[in-house]
Amino acid sequence: MLEKREFYINGQWVAPAKANDYAVIDPSTEEPCAVISLGGQEDTDKAVAAAKAALPGWMATSPAERIALLEKLLEVYKTRAEDLAKAMSTEMGAPIEMSRASQVGAGTWHLSNFIKAAKEFHFEAPLGDHAPNDRIIREAVGVAALITPWNWPMNQITLKVGAAVVAGCTMVLKPSEESPIDAMIFAELMHEAGFPKGVFNLVNGDGVGVGSQLSAHEDVDMVSFTGSTRAGTAISKNAADTLKKVHLELGGKGANIIFADADEKAVKRGVMHMMQNTGQSCNAPSRMLVEASIYDKTVEEAGEVASKITVGPASEEGRHIGPVVNEVQFNKIQDLIQKGIDEGARLVAGGTGRPDGLNRGFFVKPTVFADVTPDMTIAREEIFGPVLSIMKFDTEEQAVEIANDTVYGLTNYVQSSDGTRRNRLARRLRSGMVEMNGQGRAAGSPFGGMKRSGNGREGGIYGIEDFTEIKAVSGWAAE
Repeated sequence: MLEKREFYINGQWVAPAKANDYAVIDPSTEEPCAVISLGGQEDTDKAVAAAKAALPGWMATSPAERIALLEKLLEVYKTRAEDLAKAMSTEMGAPIEMSRASQVGAGTWHLSNFIKAAKEFHFEAPLGDHAPNDRIIREAVGVAALITPWNWPMNQITLKVGAAVVAGCTMVLKPSEESPIDAMIFAELMHEAGFPKGVFNLVNGDGVGVGSQLSAHEDVDMVSFTGSTRAGTAISKNAADTLKKVHLELGGKGANIIFADADEKAVKRGVMHMMQNTGQSCNAPSRMLVEASIYDKTVEEAGEVASKITVGPASEEGRHIGPVVNEVQFNKIQDLIQKGIDEGARLVAGGTGRPDGLNRGFFVKPTVFADVTPDMTIAREEIFGPVLSIMKFDTEEQAVEIANDTVYGLTNYVQSSDGTRRNRLARRLRSGMVEMNGQGRAAGSPFGGMKRSGNGREGGIYGIEDFTEIKAVSGWAAE
């Protein structure tokens, strides 16, 4: 069992001020796989102080210097890919093959994209031809608290750290206590890459402790948080007294609208996307909206696809799905599946209980419900598990109305061969992202949502902008 009772502060590993041990559970076995220490106020204060002290020097570095360090980080990141993959597979249950390709790969992708975006980013620019002596300067926000989730650990850490590095912010990372091992490896990578002392700091802790301390801290200038809408609301309230910048990437309840003219792979693609990462993605297409004329055959196909998805331990090779992250999440999903049954949805595949042959571990059956109505609990709450709800619509107008009838607004999906209709829906759907016909977002495309899915954007130039303040300067002298 791994034991790591230290935090990375001011360029070195230091013991916590007070012992507060926490067991990290392997969700495939329900056994502890690591013991860490959760930080307290003194640890948080030390990390913030280190970041604050390093800020002036780090802000004064040139973008070229910061880009060079990011390039070095990408180099050392690749050398530890297998360590990162095994860590995430063990601590949060991503099957090892998926962990190598997608979980680790997400970090490589984002760091590479930030390097490209940074080289094109304008930190200083003229206001316009009408004002030759005015300049717009983008300056680092300052000390940034980065609070990341367990479901896509390296995806979120690199999205935040990469943008903060380019912008010239110093930072304190608090990873999820459910997935701290990969974050501690990442701290080792930051150290090996040669970042100056205090630029990057890591303190393990839970949301009530270190998370709340960071969001309320008077020397923290920005909080970038990814997680539940409930926690995002609490962070916003906690940060209000200091009026710090708060960037939130929160929950979702994505609609996947499938029209009769959708391509033949649309249904299978939608089911598999929903089940990826065991349904533990905020942008999962959890509501499949199907045009009435193809509804019955779509339901049949979706059930067949889901029934063929295998479930197994994260350590095993293969293209199966793993467990959900912990017992709390397992019980929540079981309750919501039962709620779907009780409220009259038709169970097409899966259901309550563990899959056959798995009597230990937080494994959930890939589940598909049909005949779901917009008022049902499973149509409204974010389940965060491998559960798909299929709903029927008659007209395009009705499809848009159902899709937008949610407090969330992260990602929606459209499947249709009619380009004019796709464009029309893209404008009408109330979400920060719309993906159509299985085409993913390109490098540098901004990730983020509307409504209770949060605010701000991550990735590429848009992500860098979120870690900067805009300064307007008049009377600029020609150089």
